[in-house]
Amino acid sequence: MHDKVMVVTGGSRGIGAATCLLAAERGYGVVVNYAGNVAAAEAVCARIHHMGGEAVAVRGDVSLAEDVEHIFRAADRMGRLAALVNNAGIIAPAGRVDAMTADSIAKVLAVNVTGSMLCAGAAIRRMSSRHGGRGGGIVNLSSAAAKLGAPGTSVDYAASKGAIDTLTVGLALEVAAEGIRVNGVRPGIIETEFHAASGDPGRVERLAPSLPMQRAGTAEEVALAILWLLSEEAAYVTGTTVAVTGGRAITP
Repeated sequence: MHDKVMVVTGGSRGIGAATCLLAAERGYGVVVNYAGNVAAAEAVCARIHHMGGEAVAVRGDVSLAEDVEHIFRAADRMGRLAALVNNAGIIAPAGRVDAMTADSIAKVLAVNVTGSMLCAGAAIRRMSSRHGGRGGGIVNLSSAAAKLGAPGTSVDYAASKGAIDTLTVGLALEVAAEGIRVNGVRPGIIETEFHAASGDPGRVERLAPSLPMQRAGTAEEVALAILWLLSEEAAYVTGTTVAVTGGRAITP
């Protein structure tokens, strides 16, 4: 049984995959959660196995309570849960609020907000001293959009990430005395496939030159911030969201 296990939701690609790989390098057994792309999740696991680590790919829709329990039971089989990275998230095709439907809004909120809260609850039931656990850490993935609002394109997504910011603060205070630290990471323009899902695959290339550092960030750079927040180096840090934005201002 592994002494420290990490669950990474949406771990098959982008920031999630980079986090899984770095976590394995640092001694975690990793549950690589995915929603549909089994080949991508298994490829991440294969890379971890090649480096001598332990990982398992687990399918699950984080917006469904029964799937969340399935994901965390897989973690239980690996060993002691020590960390959760709430990375799974979706974005709808770009559009204004007056063109959005109730169904499309509900889908974004179900995965991005409800999913993060369901996973946090499952993690707390395993890690909290109140439930007999030995403590641990949670990192929630926010976005610069939470502060900028994403007008004209993705206000629904931005609103969901604003909820994640609030979740991070409230949950951190709720479980601080139970051995669990809860923090967030707020990525800016990062080189991943995520932008294509909104219908704007050229967004990174277009915006990168305007950033203070004149380049987009990488998934690996975000993963480094996540693993730092989960490490003993951040032992007195909770309720904080770290901006990984290359210096981009994140307030209007």
